[in-house]
Amino acid sequence: MSGDPPASPGPTSPSRPPTPASAPPGVDPPPGAFPAPGTLGPEPVAPDASWPAPLPPGALPPPGHRPTPDADQRAPDLPAPGLLPAAPLPPLGRGPLDPWPSTVNWQPISTDLIWVELIRLAVVVAIGLAVTAVGWALSGHWLFGLAVAVVALLGGWRAIAIVRAVRAWGYAERENDLLVRHGLLVRRLSIVPYSRMQFVDVSAGPLERAFDLATVQLHTAAAASDARVPGLRPAEASRLRDRLTALGEDRAEGL
Repeated sequence: MSGDPPASPGPTSPSRPPTPASAPPGVDPPPGAFPAPGTLGPEPVAPDASWPAPLPPGALPPPGHRPTPDADQRAPDLPAPGLLPAAPLPPLGRGPLDPWPSTVNWQPISTDLIWVELIRLAVVVAIGLAVTAVGWALSGHWLFGLAVAVVALLGGWRAIAIVRAVRAWGYAERENDLLVRHGLLVRRLSIVPYSRMQFVDVSAGPLERAFDLATVQLHTAAAASDARVPGLRPAEASRLRDRLTALGEDRAEGL
């Protein structure tokens, strides 16, 4: 009947939103209207409740199990602490504070210079012992006896030092300079550039001539930088003198 009110939906029939009407082709839908299904791409699919898929039984390792790497991927065995080889030590006499470089070809001097120096020392010690012995004999004071012992001890120590000091002498000829090394307790390295040499001379005293030795003396612009090379044979001393003189003249002309 027309007078009855419209039946309300029951509790078992849920209300549905109105289905949007599709607009004709080429006509924009009115504001607030939903687009027609299929005009904005495929509808999203609800995810599966079972995602992610459960792992099959036995896929996970048992508790407390540690995987063992393959033989190719296994880390190399390391030695136990304290078993690593020690770093090689530098050879004696070639430390970082050694003033004598080992990269040059050092030329030693003749060991006959040891006898020359020992004879000179013997003369000095003999004079000292004679003076102190005469004073001890005339005065009889014990200080002269102590002086005799001190002179004898110093003479013996100096004799040992002479042997080692002569072996420490050496020289090396490089392209632009001459190296001269000497010294025992206090080592000294003299570098004399060829361009700084003024003249070179060769000298030989009575004892040196007796043992067929000579000394080459280098003279430079600074007197404090003069160097000498003792204990050379006369032929080697002449060769070194002539070569140093020629190199000095060539370097001086090139300046």
